Amino acid sequence: MRTRHATTNDARIAYDVQGDGDPVLFIHAGVADRRMWDANVATIAEHFRTIRYDMRGFGDSSLPPGEFSNHQDAVGLLDELGIERAHVVGVSFGGVVAIELALAHPDRVGRLVLGAPSIRGETPSERIRSSWVEEESLLDARDLEAATELNLRLWVDGPHRQPNEVDPAVRESVRTMQMAAFEVPEPEGPEVDEIEPDPPAITRLAELTMPTLVLCGDLDLPEKIETARQLGDKLPDARVEIISGVAHMLNMERPEVFNRLVADFLRSS
Repeated sequence: MRTRHATTNDARIAYDVQGDGDPVLFIHAGVADRRMWDANVATIAEHFRTIRYDMRGFGDSSLPPGEFSNHQDAVGLLDELGIERAHVVGVSFGGVVAIELALAHPDRVGRLVLGAPSIRGETPSERIRSSWVEEESLLDARDLEAATELNLRLWVDGPHRQPNEVDPAVRESVRTMQMAAFEVPEPEGPEVDEIEPDPPAITRLAELTMPTLVLCGDLDLPEKIETARQLGDKLPDARVEIISGVAHMLNMERPEVFNRLVADFLRSS
C-alpha cells in the first residue's frame, strides 16, 4: 500500500487503497487523520476495496484558502477513483461528513457506518462547548501540547477514566495526529471556510434510508451515547451497537470488535 494523491476541489487529497471487492470509504475523526484506521483496513480489505483519506488540512492533504465542503471533497475523491457507489464508514467528525455525504448524494452510498458520530445542527453540551473555548484559548497562546492533551482527555480517555487507564499506544497515536493537525499553518489569501449544509442534517435524518450501523463506546461521553441512540430511533433502517470498555476512539481501542461488527454488517444482505 502506498500513499496516493488526488486533486479534489482545489485541494491535494492524500489517500490509500487496499483490497478488492465492493469499495468502502473511511472518513477519520477530527482529532486524527487516516492513520487512525491502521488496525482496521487490513482486516476489512480481506473482503472489500478500502479507501482511507486525509481530509483537507489533516495528515498529508493540503489546506488551500477559500470555501470548501468536506462531503464534496469525498465525492470528488470517489469520482477520481471512478467509484459510483461505496459503503461509507465515519467516526466522530467523520460521521458528520458521512451523514452529509449520504444526504447530498444518497445514490453514491451503499451502507453507512457511524461510529460515535456528531450531527450537524445538534446542540452541543456545556461540557463540549467549554472544551472548545478552552482549546481556542490554548491555541491562541500557541500551547499546542496543552490543547492536544485537552482533546485526549475528552475524546480518548472519556469522562470515566484517567490517562493511565487507557492503552498508551492509542493515546500516543492520537496525540501525534492531533498535534500534526494543530501545526498546519493557515494559508495566505482568503479565509478557509467550510460550507455547512442548510438546512442542517439534524432536520433531515428521515432521508437516510440506507441500512445504517451506529456504534458507540460505553465509556464515551453520555451525550455521545445519547446521540447514537437517537440516530437508532430516527433513522429508518438503523441499528445501534454499544461496545463495552471503550470511549470515543472505539475503532482504535477495540479494533477486533469494530472490524467484526463492520465487516459482518457490510456483508449482510
